[in-house]
Amino acid sequence: MSTDLIDAQVSPTEQFDILSKYEIHKLSQESRGPQYQTFRNCSLAVLNSGSYMDDGKELLETYADFDISVIPTERSVKLQVKNAPASAFVDGKMIRGIAEHLFAVLRDIIYVNSEITGDPRYDLVSAQGVTDAVFHILRNAGTFDRARIPRLVVCWGGHSISAEEYDYTKTVGYELALRHLDICTGCGPGAMKGPMKGATIGHAKQRDRYGQYLGISEPGIIAAEAPNAIVNQLVIMPDIEKRLEAFVRTGHGIVVFPGGAGTAEEILYLLGILLHEENKEQPFPVIFTGPASAEDYFIRIDQFITSTLGEEARSRYQIIIDDPPEVARQMAAGIQEVQQHRKETGDAYYFNWKLKVSTELQRPFAPTHKNMLNLALHKNQETYLLAANLRRAFSGIVSGNVKDEGIRTVEKYGPYELRGDPAIMHSIDTLLESFVKQQRMKLPGKEYIPCYRIIAGQ
Repeated sequence: MSTDLIDAQVSPTEQFDILSKYEIHKLSQESRGPQYQTFRNCSLAVLNSGSYMDDGKELLETYADFDISVIPTERSVKLQVKNAPASAFVDGKMIRGIAEHLFAVLRDIIYVNSEITGDPRYDLVSAQGVTDAVFHILRNAGTFDRARIPRLVVCWGGHSISAEEYDYTKTVGYELALRHLDICTGCGPGAMKGPMKGATIGHAKQRDRYGQYLGISEPGIIAAEAPNAIVNQLVIMPDIEKRLEAFVRTGHGIVVFPGGAGTAEEILYLLGILLHEENKEQPFPVIFTGPASAEDYFIRIDQFITSTLGEEARSRYQIIIDDPPEVARQMAAGIQEVQQHRKETGDAYYFNWKLKVSTELQRPFAPTHKNMLNLALHKNQETYLLAANLRRAFSGIVSGNVKDEGIRTVEKYGPYELRGDPAIMHSIDTLLESFVKQQRMKLPGKEYIPCYRIIAGQ
């Protein structure tokens, strides 16, 4: 891996063209405040876009001397980067898309967080308060278009997938775009990049110049899943829970490709919402899909969901193997139902206000060893609550796999321990072992050392 470094000043993109003196002063002051380390780490991840790396700790250690500063100017700000990855530049000038992403980091990490965290208008303990904060961040990022009919498909899947699976995601994205559908992903490589890449061709063929390629990330994961170059709207939410809520409230349907622990976490989060009594009448198309070679992967996912959450959970998605046009047809038909439902209920096209998201799915989960061990992994609770706790378990594994803080915690204290009902623990162990064998926990070629230990029994 090349570690050539460049120093440069970067002028703002459109969203920071005009600022008040107060805003300029506030940005320049707060850029070195308590949020600085988060701002620096996210900026470095953006500048490292396209690299073959999925380890946040490795990235930060490789570019330990990287620095970024906000420089006030008369009507706006500039960014001063030092010891930045050379891959972000062409002939000494920063690539336009990367510059846009860099200013999105400034907007979301510094400006939005300072406006929300200390603002009494946002009660980040209540369900409505969290949803209001998610809405505000997305609106501030310019993701909403009141005139746009429902057409945003969220695509989930792993960053560590085979070439065949990656090509399949491109074909699905292409078929979705031919039907004038847009793409939202976690913005990284693999199954997050493929659908966007395919969609660019589909939109071009349809002369659709307004294709939306929305990438939603969060500070803990962005270093391992740096935004890919196709993303034309990048939003960085404060934590994984708000990131997941942003996906389900902005998206009109979800396609799930093969992935690892992170994809399982996303699936469990979604099912935790759809299994709630208040969401039973909500149309929300969900399709699991992949090439023929991924059929076993989805069999195991389906078995895991059925054994832990039951047949009702299974009824909330369909599995389509090796048929991209059918995936696109079914998704387009499902989104038509969503549009009709929004019309009848008076809900907004661009943000699903009526979807019930329980506080158990909104509350940030810190994957400490104590919290992981004390998760309620048993069936003596509402099914949607079990889904929420299973989601937390997989969130902790993602942290131990790729997040800087999680990796360091596991290195210091050893693997996380998960304890619960024997049948549930067996299902978790079986699923995770299949991910390891299929090389879905780390990029191919990298040795995987489990960050978890399964303990059966209460």
